Amino acid sequence: MEDRKILIIEDEKPIADILKYSFEKEGFQVQCAHTGSEGFSAACSDPPDLILLDWMLPDISGVDVCRMLTERYRIPIIMLTARGNVEDKLYGLESGADDYITKPFDLREVVARVRTILRRFDKSQGTDTGDRLSCGGLTISEREHCVYRDGVLLSLTPKEYELLVCFLKHPRQVFTRTALLDQIWGYDFAGDTRTVDIHVQRIRKKTGLEDSLVTVFGVGYKYVPA
Repeated sequence: MEDRKILIIEDEKPIADILKYSFEKEGFQVQCAHTGSEGFSAACSDPPDLILLDWMLPDISGVDVCRMLTERYRIPIIMLTARGNVEDKLYGLESGADDYITKPFDLREVVARVRTILRRFDKSQGTDTGDRLSCGGLTISEREHCVYRDGVLLSLTPKEYELLVCFLKHPRQVFTRTALLDQIWGYDFAGDTRTVDIHVQRIRKKTGLEDSLVTVFGVGYKYVPA
């Protein structure tokens, strides 16, 4: 994980400083921004490997920053916030975040979550064989880690991409929500099974696979080729 770049977008300087110190101690390169616009510009000028993003920022909401970034880049994002209820967590995840950590937090947990997400992101890219997976009007380039529909690049978050590839590589196999959480997010993910529902809804909308990503009521989901 050495030399991996992390961007911390946090308006409370003491929190940003202690996060920066902790990650630099672990061998990461760290850049800090204290407003949403500053963080967005930093991410665009020098895209990091992962972003720690505070929800409450003085100019632009962290949720809005997350949406703007996920429309342009495939960068894992962890939301940091004092909002702890389930609806807020789901709202943050729906904006494109890959994980959600509530304040106050244990620094060791934050570091562990970052390492877990980076490993999973690397693994999803490392499965590349140079081949392309085509189905339902979609073309997935594992080498590029990109999804195209009729030649047009789709804007999918890292978790949406991983989830879509999982479905397309296992047609007609039924996945429970819990199994998908374990496989895509990891056993230590703090969210609940509704996270899977939100991501599936977004994948259906972005890819046009409304009829092919089938809900198996009371169980989970499966991909049925047209």
